[in-house]
Amino acid sequence: MARAKIEEIRRQELTEAAYEILQESGIAGTTLAKVAERAGMSKGIVLHYFRDKDDLLEAVMRLANALLRDEVVRRMRRTKGDRGRVEAIVAANFSPSFFKPEICNAWLSLCAEVPRNREFGRIQRVIHARMRSNLAPPLRTLLPADAAEAAVIGITAMIDGLWLRFGLSLGGLTREQAVAEMDRYLAQLLD
Repeated sequence: MARAKIEEIRRQELTEAAYEILQESGIAGTTLAKVAERAGMSKGIVLHYFRDKDDLLEAVMRLANALLRDEVVRRMRRTKGDRGRVEAIVAANFSPSFFKPEICNAWLSLCAEVPRNREFGRIQRVIHARMRSNLAPPLRTLLPADAAEAAVIGITAMIDGLWLRFGLSLGGLTREQAVAEMDRYLAQLLD
């Protein structure tokens, strides 16, 4: 029992170290040696807990997704009504703790690997399915059925587009501008 707990702790420490390095250096700069050094462990220990770099990066994707999921849940618990739920889901995606250039860059790095990595693609599909399952029910009460389905796609595409633009630093987009654009889009959609 204690061994399993130590394994979980070590995996978490290595995953968090990899997440930090990914934010700083992207996928190419995230090496097992750097992760080991950041975590204060040997490269052999990293390979003991993870098959390879892709396995470690999968854990990073899961960590980042869990952090965002927890933020969405926290915000949805503090709101009332279907419109409030939609706004909480959107706001969580632009939370100052997540919507930062380094996290957007890490997300872009991982998404760029989706076509070549089956597991990354599966995780990304799960993320989008969760977003859809969070957005669709309240949108169906606020909009006609066909408009609700289109709104799910529109909202997720707008979020992804703003994350992409922010991560690439295109046009000097700020977090405040991204939030304002998203708010305008939601107002047009729901008013």
